[in-house]
Amino acid sequence: MNLFQTRERRPLLAPSLLAADPLGMRVHIDALNGTHQWLHLDIMDGHFVPNLSFGPMFLSALRRNYPEVPMDVHLMVASPESFLVPFATQGADVLTVHVEATPHIHRLLQSVRELGVHPGITLNPGTPVEFLYPVLHLVDLVLVMSVNPGFGGQSFLPEVVPKIEALHRFREVQGLSFLIEVDGGVSAENAECLVKSGCDVLVAGNSVFGTPQPELAANALLEAGRRGLNRG
Repeated sequence: MNLFQTRERRPLLAPSLLAADPLGMRVHIDALNGTHQWLHLDIMDGHFVPNLSFGPMFLSALRRNYPEVPMDVHLMVASPESFLVPFATQGADVLTVHVEATPHIHRLLQSVRELGVHPGITLNPGTPVEFLYPVLHLVDLVLVMSVNPGFGGQSFLPEVVPKIEALHRFREVQGLSFLIEVDGGVSAENAECLVKSGCDVLVAGNSVFGTPQPELAANALLEAGRRGLNRG
């Protein structure tokens, strides 16, 4: 599937499964009632970030049960080179790797595309956005972390908004088509600002799955994002 043929459908919502109940994952996903466009998986190895999460077999199960939903896989791992094939072969549509995690980012992004998966690049809140400029022509997605990665439920860091704006300007000036994704503390309260700044994909965890009615929460978040699109 071509996830990136147009940006007319933005903003997109990618609920973060890290915030869903691991013993009721399918119930939580189905409670969205199709309000989401993607599913976001945070892959943690206990080294690059101080936590552990999902593995390739979990992704494989998701792919079998939700064959039409794009799987947005965020690798928060040391030595990401070792993780590309296991996740690419189990159903990832997007593989996003941290610019901080490897000295060979060009080669890594090229390897992702050679595996038939959309390559993405991620940067932490403390990493200058300029670190991404040399490789933005190689990616289909840029993920801006708006919290320090490793745990869900953190508060949004507003100092990342200028990064989103800078990426949006760079994309327009250079004639590139990568999507801009934001992850960390995203909610209906800040979605309008994020989309107005240039964000295309909203990753939301607790603000969706931490509510009694995920479908209503997802709709509220997307509606806030659309207001930002209209004013951007």
